[in-house]
Amino acid sequence: MQIFKIMATIGALIMLSSCAANNIDYYKDTTPRADIKEYFNGPIKAWGIVQDWRGRVVRRFDIDLVGEWNGDVGTLTEHFDYYDGEKQQRVWTIKKLPDGTFEGTAADIIDKATGKAEGSAVRWNYVMDLPVKDTTYHIRFDDWMWLMNDGVLINRSYLKKFGITVSELTIFMQKQQ
Repeated sequence: MQIFKIMATIGALIMLSSCAANNIDYYKDTTPRADIKEYFNGPIKAWGIVQDWRGRVVRRFDIDLVGEWNGDVGTLTEHFDYYDGEKQQRVWTIKKLPDGTFEGTAADIIDKATGKAEGSAVRWNYVMDLPVKDTTYHIRFDDWMWLMNDGVLINRSYLKKFGITVSELTIFMQKQQ
């Protein structure tokens, strides 16, 4: 019985330390500083892949994005061109809240996306209606973005169902002049 308690305590500590490692505050002193309103303002070109749970690339796509802000409310329009011929558009409304966090909505987002920027990193969490063949799934997105030099932003998303990562998304974005 004692060994069970020790193992349970060790397991709990491992889980807590892995949660702490995914804390946005870890990046607060990193540069260049990511400013959501600044970065997602104007035209952006992006390229991405979707990987299944085995790590195989199952989709590739290009995105043309345009962001516009009016005070603390922004609109981000995304035009997706998938390499299999599918086209998709998503229009986000993003609000900067008084505490410095952000919330976002779009037609296929359940409730609201919530986000925060610290240093060079941005983290968004949301649930999306994701159509796959003849079914639509509610998938939780854990989005991490890191601002790099030269207007490049790297986006890594972990798509989860029942807390299990079922797919991963990687996007490279670059601001256009």
